[in-house]
Amino acid sequence: MANWTTADIPRQTGRLAVITGATGGLGFETALALAGAGANVVLTGRNEQKAQAALAAIRGRYPAAQISYAHLDLASLASVRGFAEQFAEGHAALDLLINNAGVMMPPTRQTTADGFELQFGTNYLGHFALTERLLPLLRAGREPRVVNLSSLAHKTRAAIHFDDLQWQRSYKPWPAYAQSKLAMLMFALELQRRSDANGWGLLSNAAHPGYARTDLIANGPGADTVLQMLNRVTFEPLASQSAADGALPTLFAATAPEARPAGYYGPSGFFELKGPPGDAQIAPHAQDKAVAARLWAVSEALTNARWPGAIVEHATS
Repeated sequence: MANWTTADIPRQTGRLAVITGATGGLGFETALALAGAGANVVLTGRNEQKAQAALAAIRGRYPAAQISYAHLDLASLASVRGFAEQFAEGHAALDLLINNAGVMMPPTRQTTADGFELQFGTNYLGHFALTERLLPLLRAGREPRVVNLSSLAHKTRAAIHFDDLQWQRSYKPWPAYAQSKLAMLMFALELQRRSDANGWGLLSNAAHPGYARTDLIANGPGADTVLQMLNRVTFEPLASQSAADGALPTLFAATAPEARPAGYYGPSGFFELKGPPGDAQIAPHAQDKAVAARLWAVSEALTNARWPGAIVEHATS
């Protein structure tokens, strides 16, 4: 895995991939690399103008790229349902789902179309519902993989606040973001357990980008705050990496033959903030099977998702 780059991606010819939030940042870099490796890539997002610019940029780099765009708003369960239904009409199978889209730390509490706290609803619940909707196509796919984007934030002030999942009592931007990314990592691990128990045939894993320079922070807490301006001239030059480098752990999780079921990958350098992809540390609380099983059940109730098969008994032990 040492110094793994996009040059190490196996040929993806014949594989169909869906990437959420792929019109910019990490998602765009992931789509670009997969298209360059021969995959048929569906970019999803909410902004048609950004989507067309992304498609043009990828085609400019790879004129023969098999790429398309579909509207998908993870902050709306109706949009998730509509996308999945339309996608199933045009495809019999799906080989790779990368749950990448996300929002980060809006300074005030916002909600999704369904009334969920924006970060928990977009970053996690929308992806939970999307994966369930696409499961029949994934099960028909060739060596299907699901990759969830988590974050270093899952370690810091992170917990699943079952008593106030939607942060209605006291909204705090960072803990709310950390909860959503912890949920994504726990979802990846629990999805693998349930796939193994029920014979779904999935390889489910997760990745994080370290400190990648994207628009995520600017679109959340904002780029014009004093804290962010200080960050840009002090910490960022030392500890950050480009969006292209930040996408490498995701690409490793999605394509590398040695990527493991229930694996977790991130930058292998300075405190997992930057560097080539490698094994990332999973915090102990992210491995709590009882919490993961409870989160799964609560998420099913909130999203009306209906996963097939039996409940995994060992997930509650």
